[in-house]
Amino acid sequence: MPRISEFSGIIIEMFHNEHGVPHFHAKHGESKAIVGIEPVQLLAGRLPRREESLVIEWARLRQSELLANWTRGRSLASMVRVDPPA
Repeated sequence: MPRISEFSGIIIEMFHNEHGVPHFHAKHGESKAIVGIEPVQLLAGRLPRREESLVIEWARLRQSELLANWTRGRSLASMVRVDPPA
């Protein structure tokens, strides 16, 4: 299950077979970005300014859950949903 969260029209995905630093993918419409988890930062791509801010803030609040999912994914275990912003 690559989709781990959704909010404000943004889809958050994390894939089992990816390498490199812990990260996730964020999509909004035609825009896509790769966001690092530790530290939380935009690694590649682009989102509209408002959506990028939402994703970065959400990732900071959910950093431990995102890292736990990265670890699960690397060991091929099932990832869990991460709550959207309140």
